[in-house]
Amino acid sequence: MEFGIFEFLKLVGALGLFIYGMKVMSEGIQNVAGDKMRNILSAMTSNKFAGVFTGFLITTIIQSSSATTVMVVSFVNAGLLSLTQSIGVIMGANVGTTVTAWIISILGFKVKMSKLALPIIAIAFPMMFSGSKRTKDWGNTLTGFAILFIGLQMLKESVPEFTHEQLSFIETFQNLGIFAPAAFVVIGTLITIVVQSSSAAMALTLVLCSKGVIPFEIAAAMVLGENIGTTITANLAAVVGNTNAKRSARAHLIFNVTGVVWMLLVYPIFLKGVVYFMINHSSFGDPTTDADAVPIALSIFHTSFNIINTSIMIFFVNAIRNVVVKMVPESEDQDDYSLEFISDGRPIANEAGVEQARNEIKRFAQIIAKQTTTARNLFSSGKENKKERKGYISKLRKVEENSDRMEQEVSDFLSKISRDQLLSSSQIDEVKNLMRASHEIERIGDIYKGMTFTVEKRYEEKIWLTAAQQTDLNDFLNIVDQAFEVMIANIEADKVDLVAAQKAEKVVNQKRKELRKKHLNRSEINEEEVSTGEILAYNDLLSSMERIGDHILNISEAFAGEEE
Repeated sequence: MEFGIFEFLKLVGALGLFIYGMKVMSEGIQNVAGDKMRNILSAMTSNKFAGVFTGFLITTIIQSSSATTVMVVSFVNAGLLSLTQSIGVIMGANVGTTVTAWIISILGFKVKMSKLALPIIAIAFPMMFSGSKRTKDWGNTLTGFAILFIGLQMLKESVPEFTHEQLSFIETFQNLGIFAPAAFVVIGTLITIVVQSSSAAMALTLVLCSKGVIPFEIAAAMVLGENIGTTITANLAAVVGNTNAKRSARAHLIFNVTGVVWMLLVYPIFLKGVVYFMINHSSFGDPTTDADAVPIALSIFHTSFNIINTSIMIFFVNAIRNVVVKMVPESEDQDDYSLEFISDGRPIANEAGVEQARNEIKRFAQIIAKQTTTARNLFSSGKENKKERKGYISKLRKVEENSDRMEQEVSDFLSKISRDQLLSSSQIDEVKNLMRASHEIERIGDIYKGMTFTVEKRYEEKIWLTAAQQTDLNDFLNIVDQAFEVMIANIEADKVDLVAAQKAEKVVNQKRKELRKKHLNRSEINEEEVSTGEILAYNDLLSSMERIGDHILNISEAFAGEEE
């Protein structure tokens, strides 16, 4: 049979239809169960064994290991999962993805589910136009399920019968001897990277093998490659993630590559074991000679490999963690306050997105709270420390620039969540509160920047802060520090203590009044020695710190959900 451009396009189109059906089905299931994913992950990852079971369960439910691993990376990025927990979940996802292979093998090759696809779509089609979101999601899930098997049937029909001469290139690879399986592992990896779906790559491998295009030994090696190829999706998702997200994705790669390496060492023996089981303990026959036995044999090979690999590697979770920590070190530039929890792209679930923004704001609140130390150093720098003073001024202005960017990017991210996803009323309120909190942090950054201009201008005019003023400002910053401590405790607690926050703000106000009165008394005693510029500069600094106290209270109120 000739295989020209038209036949090639039919094959690609059939594969595309299969991938589209998988995508629609997976997204439908995620929408049905997505809001519960966070609770499952947080409740069932207490140890590595529970994490493996969680990964298996979620992948079995949503029928996509890529979606599970991208979700894990997203949750690590949001701070919902630790790196160690994520490794266990990823191991479980590798076992869970074998369920998809069984569904394809049994329903696609044995039961011929494609014959029921149109009746399923007939049932699902009205559901897709329901006013109930849940009913609509179930309609999408059923439609995707039907399209998947229509695509699989078309894929089987699109693969032509090749002659021995046309398949002679396979013998070239087989002549590589012990390196032949590794060559087909690479091919399987490349196919999965191109189609971005290990399930689609598995389906293609099953079809090619059942059609006699490739022998069972080659198909099994390609399945191993598909295990490596599926890690690319998570690594791509982690590119814009934080350090732990990148580490989680690397752990997925290390886990899968390590498994394939040890399997290649025992490949002939393992394959003989699968063939022996098929011949002696099943009714399907020898997969090396019977094409009908191939789908089940490949599913057994895929499942047994992943279960054994996970059973071995689960005892090396800490070792994998140590390796990826060295592979992806923390950023050494402590002044680079780039966003850590928020990544580009849509979050996997509403809760993950809101949690990402919440953790980003918490982190920047902690950063802004530490700047009282920078301000203290700035105020205490005398006329002889010009270089140090410029460094402190530069740092506070850098913080202001980053607080502006933080507010903009957090607001854009939250707006995107509100626009692209269906949020509950409580989530909508939280989005508003988080936007307010990010604005209040940005305003503190502005105040710090304003203080640098006050100090810089007065020092250029040879107006120095006296020792008494430096002492008073230091005392005031200690009070502001206490207000920040209350704020940090509030944003990290389950329940905000507004009484403590209001009390801390009143102490800040009282301190400003006390120091202003003290300064006026000093000015009256030493009237000739005090210039108008000095009085204005000092009062500006006192006023600025009082306004910081106001915004500190506003941040606690925002996290408490209080009206502005």
